[in-house]
Amino acid sequence: MNEKDFNIRTKVIRETFNDTRAIKCATPENIREVDEDIYPGGDIFTTEDGDFIDLEFQMDDFNEDELVKYVELAEALYKKNQRHVSIYIICTNDVNVCVKECEIKSEADFTIKLACIQEDPCKLVLNVIKDKIKNGDLLNGDDIFALSLLPMMCNPKERNYYRKEYFRIMNRIS
Repeated sequence: MNEKDFNIRTKVIRETFNDTRAIKCATPENIREVDEDIYPGGDIFTTEDGDFIDLEFQMDDFNEDELVKYVELAEALYKKNQRHVSIYIICTNDVNVCVKECEIKSEADFTIKLACIQEDPCKLVLNVIKDKIKNGDLLNGDDIFALSLLPMMCNPKERNYYRKEYFRIMNRIS
């Protein structure tokens, strides 16, 4: 993750979830790695205190299965590192939250917070990528991967728009 992406994501964490802890770095793969049958997490960061923050963009309805997936990740990260885990999930206004807020009993030290925003995360991702191109920055593998996933993650009515944007951008950079 480059510095600009890091700054954008840490700003989202501070502003959306009111988390003012200093974030040191994107968590290295060997530290964040969990068993392959466990969801690997989104963008995971390490705070100055050594705690973890996982930033997620929820595109599907947030139901019991999704909650279990995030609890399992938090428990695995905690078990491996013995550090507090915060999982922050951003939902668009068209994502249905199908679970009630409740206490989750666990031996692990973690919190899970959801925030609903009016902006479409797919548009946010696309705009970040377009800004990079406009500023002459090179797209990295994560950018191209995220761009390729947009048609599958977006509202089905917008699928062709995101496909077209993906093809347009890939033709420009190739």
